[in-house]
Amino acid sequence: MIEVVVLSLALSMDAFAVAIGIGVKNGSFDKKLALKVALFFGIFQGLMPLFGYLASVGLGSYIEQFDHWVAFCLLALIGGKMIYESFGENTEDEFTAFTNKVLLILAIATSIDAMAAGFTLGLMELNPFVSMILIGLITFVFSYVGVFIGTKGGSFLESKAEFIGGIALVLIGFKILISHLFF
Repeated sequence: MIEVVVLSLALSMDAFAVAIGIGVKNGSFDKKLALKVALFFGIFQGLMPLFGYLASVGLGSYIEQFDHWVAFCLLALIGGKMIYESFGENTEDEFTAFTNKVLLILAIATSIDAMAAGFTLGLMELNPFVSMILIGLITFVFSYVGVFIGTKGGSFLESKAEFIGGIALVLIGFKILISHLFF
């Protein structure tokens, strides 16, 4: 169960970072906007792992002998991408208003990583449905809090959250690889 909590926290960091940016850009705390951001990000972040998990089930017998390498590579790539992005420009800076369409685009963009991570749920022997709910709930909370923190001048946390989430995903990838190679 600890693995799904760590995975949930790591995956939610991307949404958390974007939510902070939305809060910074919005300027003052708006509960309605924070709730919309949390709902969009939480729902998409919670649903996307299901698609990745279903793909892994479909491909399971074909990649069974090297699935731990696939999981490691996916998590390392996702984590590496998050680490890299933590040093770059912020996506939400490109938007002037946070309409439902914009929030949908941001929710999809931040949850693509969760779809790839969903591919690894079977390897970690995690219940995919419990994982999806936990990922969605944690992302919901972090996104809501992220908007609040952003409005209070927390922009310095934006890149740090993404960096820490990336490190956690890479470490989970290494754990999967090591446990399948040596145990």
